[in-house]
Amino acid sequence: MARAKRGFKARRRRKKILKAAKGFVGRRKNTYRVAHETVLRAGVYAYIGRKQKKRQYRGIWIQRINAGVRAHGLSYSKFMGMLNKANIQIDRRVLADIALNDPAGFKAIIESARQKAAV
Repeated sequence: MARAKRGFKARRRRKKILKAAKGFVGRRKNTYRVAHETVLRAGVYAYIGRKQKKRQYRGIWIQRINAGVRAHGLSYSKFMGMLNKANIQIDRRVLADIALNDPAGFKAIIESARQKAAV
């Protein structure tokens, strides 16, 4: 039986890893064994980072909404409670954008929530 050297497939697999390690420092970018470990770890960090990004954005949205409502004499939690009572369903991303870019529109939302929650 003939000997299988696996030349093409092994080279293609190694080149894929070394291409993914482009930009790394030292032997991490040009030695397969070190690059392989680093690329695997980078993939883990990237996966975790995609989850953390969602949490961090939610925190930023809450801070922006809080800053917007405090200018009108409310706290974030009271404002969100009023929105729920008034049955106004706007997500935090949109509220944060309105608070940042359209203060007049944000004030109108606060006033609407105050009126409907009071009733």
